[in-house]
Amino acid sequence: MSYPYDHRVSASERRPPRSRLAPSARGQVRAEDGSPLPVSSAWRPGQPVGNRRFVDVGDIDLEAGGTLPGVRLAYETWGTLNEARDNAVLVLHALTGDSHVLGDAGDGHLSAGWWSEMVGPGRPIDTNRYYVVAPNVLGGCQGSTGPASPAADGVPYGSRFPALTVRDQVAAEIRLTDALGVEQWALVIGASMGGHRVLEWAVGVPDRVRAFAAVATAAQTTGDQIAWLHSQIGAIVADPKFAGGDYYDAPDGEGPHVGLSLARQIAHTTYRSARELDTRFGRIPQRAENPLDGSGRFAVQSYLDHHGAKLARRFDAGSYVTLTQSMITHDLGRDRGGVAAALAGVTARGLVIAVDSDRLFLPAHSSLIARGLRDADLHVMHSDHGHDGFLIEFDTLGPIVAAFLGEVAPAVRHHP
Repeated sequence: MSYPYDHRVSASERRPPRSRLAPSARGQVRAEDGSPLPVSSAWRPGQPVGNRRFVDVGDIDLEAGGTLPGVRLAYETWGTLNEARDNAVLVLHALTGDSHVLGDAGDGHLSAGWWSEMVGPGRPIDTNRYYVVAPNVLGGCQGSTGPASPAADGVPYGSRFPALTVRDQVAAEIRLTDALGVEQWALVIGASMGGHRVLEWAVGVPDRVRAFAAVATAAQTTGDQIAWLHSQIGAIVADPKFAGGDYYDAPDGEGPHVGLSLARQIAHTTYRSARELDTRFGRIPQRAENPLDGSGRFAVQSYLDHHGAKLARRFDAGSYVTLTQSMITHDLGRDRGGVAAALAGVTARGLVIAVDSDRLFLPAHSSLIARGLRDADLHVMHSDHGHDGFLIEFDTLGPIVAAFLGEVAPAVRHHP
């Protein structure tokens, strides 16, 4: 007896030929001109330095044990430190940012400044008034010591690079602060992962911070955030070309680009709101592609592929793993009697900003921070864009930051 659906479908019948699949379905991540990507897009010694400066901050004793020797931080500055040395602003970047806060892409910089609407002459953080410093975080890949950096034997650290915590990163930034001759920051500001370090500055060295602004961040990583971060690390380490972290001597095109791209796609989903993705893309197919037979994508899939490939062209997988792990272990209250006790010891004036549609760092996380501080303002920005609102809603964010900075550090305008 035969049944109407008793038909064995061959593999070739089930799926279109490989040549018909979208590039993402073939696991391809290439440069925009189609050429193979460098194994890593980390900045390496000998490459154009662009606007970077460097300072050697020495050996850093790590919170988890051991010492990271010979640490170097890359940083950029704008404006002038005044005679009173009281107009310095520290800007701390998020996970895949770097020291290039403003300026064009070009020699030494793979992308344009990530916060040029917020920092610069006449901007909310006015470089005619303030001396602005932006370091590349310890463990990063754009000039500061990280997994792609050469160890003492001249070989990139790779799998030998130690686990870092937010406190280790701030310890290196304190050394940078000393080297620059800044006794106290008028403002320390940062969002997301940068906000982790902002809070650690305010709690760990309260005498070095007059005021701070923590944007779209949290006092400790939640279980939900750890789950999202864990899956991003898993996407990278599962890429065979990651090779346990020791891939830096592989030829062009043979780096863990697919894993890094997937990690970014997972992350980017949390950076935007469900409402935006539904409204902007919905179930619209990507141009002439056909999602039904598996050879094409919906527009939202293409959007994620684009952002995944874009990051793979400018970042390093080893740094992504290192920095994501530091976010997982972030906890202001560790060995301080808990988060409430840690926040209660903050003496600096605080500005806490949330994004109402943020589904990664919820507004409730910002409320908890503000409630725990002696002197803090809380603002909840409206945005349809989710967590990335801090990179988009400058018409709202800019005036909030400018007003706060003018109140806590009314620096005299400097004319170059």
